[in-house]
Amino acid sequence: MDVNKLLESFLGTQRPAQDGTASQSNGLPSGLVGGAAAGGLIALMLGSKKARKLGGKAIKYGGMAAVAGLAYKAYSDWQAQKAPTAPSGPLELPKPAPNSGFDIEHDKDVAGADFRLAVMRAMISAAQSDNHIDAEEHKRIRAQVENLGLAAAEKATLYEYFGAPSDAAAIAGLARTDEQRAEIYLASALSIDPDTTEEQTYLTALAQHLNLPAGLRGHLDAEAAAARDQMV
Repeated sequence: MDVNKLLESFLGTQRPAQDGTASQSNGLPSGLVGGAAAGGLIALMLGSKKARKLGGKAIKYGGMAAVAGLAYKAYSDWQAQKAPTAPSGPLELPKPAPNSGFDIEHDKDVAGADFRLAVMRAMISAAQSDNHIDAEEHKRIRAQVENLGLAAAEKATLYEYFGAPSDAAAIAGLARTDEQRAEIYLASALSIDPDTTEEQTYLTALAQHLNLPAGLRGHLDAEAAAARDQMV
């Protein structure tokens, strides 16, 4: 299975240029929060919720590196016993230090699979926790998947993830380390409507299953809220 192709389709991190190559037309530089936001399945999944701030945009713009950068900052501030503070801007996220435990693009989950897939599952589970994605929208998502040009294995993986019910305990069980637990929670927090009771209940359950310290959750929530405000 081509994990990179799967993630590009989900996040919408590349946009075809006129010559068929990938382009960067959104003005963002390459690097931690570079890449062109084409939409992807996450936009389809989140975009039809009315009048909401899409934290998922932070993921679309920055790819999985944005999750690592936001979670790393929150985790570092929590360890330093700093008060939760918003980042100065999405382009100024700290790059995780070597051996920090936040190497999301090369990490493995508890079962030895690519950890980025666990993050993607976490985002889908969180977004579906209020039963927003109904039968009609599942049909739209399935139609979009069919048009992505994915191989059978990638399509089957997407169908499996979107077909699974929201399950905070199962998602929490994918994490192997405390750093991964922070990343899973942060990605989930970016994929919900913060004003929806059902999704807040899901996040609370997820934090409990992840066994997140109360102080760390506060830092992660602050980073997610800042990303939602900055990337709209």
